[in-house]
Amino acid sequence: MSLFPPIEHKRSGWQLFLMTVIGRSYPRVVGMQRERSWMFFDVFLPLLSVAAYVFVYRAIGAPEDYVGFVVVGGAMTAFWMNVLWSMSSQLYWEKEQGNLALYIISPAPMMAILLGMAVGGLFATLLRATAIIAVGSLIFNVTYAVSSFWQLIAVFSLSMIALYGLGMMTASIFLLLSREAWHLANLAMEPVYLVSGMYFPVKNLGFWAAAAASVIPLTLGLDAMRQLVFASGPSLGFLSVETEIIVLILLSVVFVTAARFLLAYIERLAVREGRLTENRR
Repeated sequence: MSLFPPIEHKRSGWQLFLMTVIGRSYPRVVGMQRERSWMFFDVFLPLLSVAAYVFVYRAIGAPEDYVGFVVVGGAMTAFWMNVLWSMSSQLYWEKEQGNLALYIISPAPMMAILLGMAVGGLFATLLRATAIIAVGSLIFNVTYAVSSFWQLIAVFSLSMIALYGLGMMTASIFLLLSREAWHLANLAMEPVYLVSGMYFPVKNLGFWAAAAASVIPLTLGLDAMRQLVFASGPSLGFLSVETEIIVLILLSVVFVTAARFLLAYIERLAVREGRLTENRR
């Protein structure tokens, strides 16, 4: 009988990747349950801005489906805020707190670390968005006419993949830009609400402006979901649902691939120069 305990085999490959995703998503999922007061403020405060647009639309006699557009758009703002502050700015904040060096020297892939953040944040934000839609629909008496549940699920899933892929990509860019990341995060918050058509059909921006705004996954995701859940949605849509699904697939591939490339680049840069983990700028 050996005097020493058996040595456990180290995780590697897909096992390490999966365990990293689970381990990094766990704090965000559990943290939300431990601070339940956050749920109230995460639902109540966004409903105030939703209510403002609802009252404006009803005051000017807009079609009743516009109220539903606002409720759905208000729920989707939760995902953009999560990507902007909990994904894009995450590596910069980890650097400021001194944790980035631990991520770099750990055997866990950076892609798995950020994916874990995305999965945990997506779960928490999904609860918030669902509550906003449920409460907003009850308060403002929104009616839905879902034409295809499968297409709706596909559009939402592809929108989230592309959106969080964008968040992982910009996390590397924000880290490289260092302190300018804070200003860029603030700059990207309000304008996205306008160009992505959070509270109105993006078709109203005009074709070329809407086409340029389609680089943001929320633009096409929102437009397609509105076409699928409201009776007047198809007549107010920018492109057909099938076309928007194809574009979302392309955006997902581009953003996830770019995120992988940029994360590998900053890892090499951090190991070679060491400047990314220090506050020199």
